[in-house]
Amino acid sequence: MKVATWNVNSIRTREQIVVKWLKNNPVDVLCLQETKVINESFPRKAFKELGYHLYISGQKSYNGVAIFSTTPMTDVTTGFGDGENFDVQKRVITGVINHTRIVNLYVPNGSVVKSEKYDYKLRWLKALRKYLQDLLETGSGEMCVCGDFNIALHDLDIYKPRGENHIMCSPAERQALQEVLELGLEDAFRKFTTTGGHFSWWDYRAAGYARNRGWRIDHHYLTGKLYEKAINCWIDIEPRKVTKPSDHAPVIVELQM
Repeated sequence: MKVATWNVNSIRTREQIVVKWLKNNPVDVLCLQETKVINESFPRKAFKELGYHLYISGQKSYNGVAIFSTTPMTDVTTGFGDGENFDVQKRVITGVINHTRIVNLYVPNGSVVKSEKYDYKLRWLKALRKYLQDLLETGSGEMCVCGDFNIALHDLDIYKPRGENHIMCSPAERQALQEVLELGLEDAFRKFTTTGGHFSWWDYRAAGYARNRGWRIDHHYLTGKLYEKAINCWIDIEPRKVTKPSDHAPVIVELQM
């Protein structure tokens, strides 16, 4: 089973890019972030014609997540459901396929260290840990937690190490993500690639992609038995080369089910 995660930075803008990619890369599950469209306006037809079932949690102009799957998913839910207003922003969707729970996330960016949005990001990550812990404790089984985490966990994941006051790599963000991973999640990409220089996001500004000034912030984290079943994980940079691309590239994990 192949599971891909991709921040598309507007599904309506990148629809044809995603359709073409799926035709060439018919993954079993595609998790999208930053779809930026309400559910009723989501472009469904082309993806359904490719044989995908669509599960969507959208929002106008901002955020938005979706899961496409080749077979129907069960137990599909959205948000944390914690009553603390985190679910106003559409950032979480989950469902089960092939006895595996897929959790698709769009983690807040945080804007600037010590800003209000940064504090929100840290509180959101704390809520994420509780959410995943509850899922694990209620017998959700093996899980693939994937998406745009907006965090480079190690300096190895950045083209050039940044200071501790830089967003997406500050100590508090990294610690918050590490506490999530301590629930029993492993980085699928690092199972197969231990070197630096591999990125999933390049800033549009300052010719970020052309100069390969990238960050690895899109991840697949797997629970123990699923991690053992991972036989490959890679970043497909080809969609980043096209005209008017997303600033992110898809990341794919292949599981021997």
